Amino acid sequence: MAARAISHIARVLVVGVCLIAAARSAAQEDKKTDEDKPADPDTGESTVEEKTLGLLPNPWQKNGVKFAATYIGEVLGNPTGGLKTGAVYEGRLNLAVDLDFEKLVGLDKLTFHANMFQIHGDGLSRSNLQNFFVVSGIEALPATRLYEAYFEKQWGDKKVSLKFGQLAADSEFFNTKYTDVFTNASMGWPAITSLALPSGGPSPPLAAVGARLLVNFTDQLSVLGAIFDGDQAGPGPGDPQERNRYGVNFRVNDPPLLLGQIQYAWNNKKGDPNLAGQIKIGGWRHFGSFEDLRFASNGASLAAPASSGEPLLLSGDIGAWAVLEQQIYRVPNSDDRGIGIFARVSGAPADRNLVDLYVDGGIELIGLSNARPDDKFGIAAGYAHVSKRAQALDADYGKYVDPRWPLRSFEGLFTAVYQYQVKDGWTVQPNFQYIVHPGGGATAPAGPRPGRPLPSASVFGLRTTLKF
Repeated sequence: MAARAISHIARVLVVGVCLIAAARSAAQEDKKTDEDKPADPDTGESTVEEKTLGLLPNPWQKNGVKFAATYIGEVLGNPTGGLKTGAVYEGRLNLAVDLDFEKLVGLDKLTFHANMFQIHGDGLSRSNLQNFFVVSGIEALPATRLYEAYFEKQWGDKKVSLKFGQLAADSEFFNTKYTDVFTNASMGWPAITSLALPSGGPSPPLAAVGARLLVNFTDQLSVLGAIFDGDQAGPGPGDPQERNRYGVNFRVNDPPLLLGQIQYAWNNKKGDPNLAGQIKIGGWRHFGSFEDLRFASNGASLAAPASSGEPLLLSGDIGAWAVLEQQIYRVPNSDDRGIGIFARVSGAPADRNLVDLYVDGGIELIGLSNARPDDKFGIAAGYAHVSKRAQALDADYGKYVDPRWPLRSFEGLFTAVYQYQVKDGWTVQPNFQYIVHPGGGATAPAGPRPGRPLPSASVFGLRTTLKF
């Protein structure tokens, strides 16, 4: 039902977007800057044009070679709730290189971007919370791994762009600029996709081999499409990050994952006196096999004594999303400083997806004070509904295994973050998160310590980010 409703909404909105686009014209310079350049996965900012500490030498930048380095370190703790209480430290060093082949060898509008992670420390969601809304965007198993490595070719005046290589999807699909202040992973790549797609989908810390095509029909209307290998770690037991430990599996033979998105922006020109906004409608289709969340291959419930123990396999999976972002206040004589709001909604079939309905939204305040023009503050909330098929399995466990077995329902998130810029290239972010019903209220039947009720958790964190 959720997926059909999202699909219907998407069709209506797409028609509306196209009609609006046809009625408008473009006459001023595009406001976009960093959106057309490789993004640092740690901060969302351009690795080509960025504010740094100035400590990393770049003697060949004029010749088309640019290096970037970013370090994030954070302390996170949950004094209440979850599977257990405690605190962790985690960190990630991101090293990137950007090559401009026009400057290097005269090849017009061809660039290359690559970056790698050195990840260390523990993860609070993995160790303490067992929740859907992973509390940190840098949480991952300790490793040194390649992340992205791709070429990008552009034609015309940025009218057409093709990326190919090892790519991530989260920086362009299902995203909004007004989540950049938040440290929770789902404020980037939402929990519904990270839980539904094999190996979490093409997002940190595992990108996938693929290609992405962007066509800007007008300055307001653009369409993106992408094809990825559908499982960047490959099938097998255990954590996918262990199956692709160094990010160099370069898999191309798995069933593919397709993504598509149409987006329309308004008032997105420099000097436009009106408030900027954007709407995005998209969806994904995976061609692999997915396990039924309730039934075994012999038709019995997975919880029943008569179960074969092997889940029923279903063909393919789909999902759809809609994103709205709108600036509601602009600081005079500026473009991006002000107040922006966002909302995202997504649905997927209930029989093969643990989360079948996802919603989040929030507000970001950017540089409201002239004395602190680069500071940001954000408040957001999220909701992830446990699918009816998964709830039915919980009820079966209550019938066949233990009448006290908990019934999962939903997980909720409330978060507030302040980003204080100490100086160019150095920010500090105290943050608070409250997780309602971690894991939907209990650990999964097939997970660690199955069926254990999980109380709501409070999480306090402090992150520092250094761009060298």
